[in-house]
Amino acid sequence: VPFQIFDAFKARLHDSNSKVNQVALESMHKMIPLLKDNLAPVINMLIPAMVDNNLNSKNPGIYAAATNVIEALCQHVDNYLLLQPFCTKAQFLNGKAKQDMTEKLA
Repeated sequence: VPFQIFDAFKARLHDSNSKVNQVALESMHKMIPLLKDNLAPVINMLIPAMVDNNLNSKNPGIYAAATNVIEALCQHVDNYLLLQPFCTKAQFLNGKAKQDMTEKLA
């Protein structure tokens, strides 16, 4: 069931409508403290959806929401679960997103 819910939700995290995208990121920010390590089965699917495009967004609301999501992950999810997906993103992203992910890894 979590996969079905997050499969549908994942598409909203990079929706072409910036308002939908931003609300999805803000909703994810609220869910992370509640779900914590229970996100483990879907974390490898969610991190790319939350990070790709959003951390390089020129829309300040989307960028801020994406940054808040990454911060919430770091605060509430076991770092061990985040290490591999963060490394992968830091390796393959560019621009501000690469810098942000590299700082989180450090």
